[in-house]
Amino acid sequence: MKTIQIAIDGPASSGKSTVAKIIAKDFGYTYLDTGAMYRAATYMALKNQLGVEQVEELLDLLDQHPISFGRSETGEQLVFVGDVDITHPIRENEVTNHVSAIAAIPEVREKLVSLQQEIAQQGGIVMDGRDIGTVVLPQAELKIFLVASVDERAERRYKENIAKGIETDLETLKEEIAARDYKDSHRETSPLKQAEDAVYLDTTGLNIQEVVKKIESEAKQRMS
Repeated sequence: MKTIQIAIDGPASSGKSTVAKIIAKDFGYTYLDTGAMYRAATYMALKNQLGVEQVEELLDLLDQHPISFGRSETGEQLVFVGDVDITHPIRENEVTNHVSAIAAIPEVREKLVSLQQEIAQQGGIVMDGRDIGTVVLPQAELKIFLVASVDERAERRYKENIAKGIETDLETLKEEIAARDYKDSHRETSPLKQAEDAVYLDTTGLNIQEVVKKIESEAKQRMS
């Protein structure tokens, strides 16, 4: 069976990362969480009190403290800037609420997309984000566009936050997710949109295993 590139795009909390991790593990592929990279850049901007107009300063910081990934003993993906583990801080609400603005900066996207493409050259990969099928891996053999209703996505994020001990309010989450959808799909650089050759998959009402099964079935057809 040949190895392929799998690109999974979709709005916030549509289940992309959860599904992508399982598929990568099942196929023995590399999983790359591009959202974590934009969160890491956002974390650096906030920590150093940089506004969206201070692009050069942010790019310099990312050069001095490169974003990298590792694995914990339990198999959890770890995210680092330089040698500092920021896996949990990048999931805080403050980062979540600012990530769309940082991700919309063309120079930041250009830097991170080039890093993502470099990693993808290393063989079988599953990558999830907003612009994987359209910009990062336009030649990917399988592109999936994953969607779900705002209510369902807010419920998922709410449960995740509670499990992580992050204080959270369901109605506020719904508003924040709807606002992120708008920002992500209306930005000038690499807006969230479905690639022409992507498989559209609405996950509302489906459990994780059902979604994984559908995507793996599509992947196997392309591997043979």
